[in-house]
Amino acid sequence: MKEQGKIFLGLSVFMLAMAITYGLWTSNSEHGVEAAGTTALFLSFALSAFIGYYLAFTARRVDSGAGDNPEAEVADDSGELGFFAPHSWQPLSLAVGGALAFLGVVFGWWLMFWSIPVILIGLYGWVFEFYRGENQNQ
Repeated sequence: MKEQGKIFLGLSVFMLAMAITYGLWTSNSEHGVEAAGTTALFLSFALSAFIGYYLAFTARRVDSGAGDNPEAEVADDSGELGFFAPHSWQPLSLAVGGALAFLGVVFGWWLMFWSIPVILIGLYGWVFEFYRGENQNQ
């Protein structure tokens, strides 16, 4: 994780330099600084700095992984990565509800009346999918 933290912190320094350069380059006395691009670059700097700080902060508290060892092989980083659901229909429900919600912005807010229950059913099902049924207590 140390290397990933260094990469993101280096990226944040680059983004800061580019944001300042872009702000100076696009500024003129009549209209001022171009706001959209300058803001986007400064926000990119902030987000990459957050991620880099988190990775560097976490790397001090966990054991070094195979990514931090220059002599490591690919197989050294193998093993269990976590628990993943074997199958779930809940993301489909959330996608349908989200699509209806975004269509509600286009066609009319009345469509939210139909999308919010679908989203809530999908969220409820996703949160409690391992509390009952064949995958209980996994």
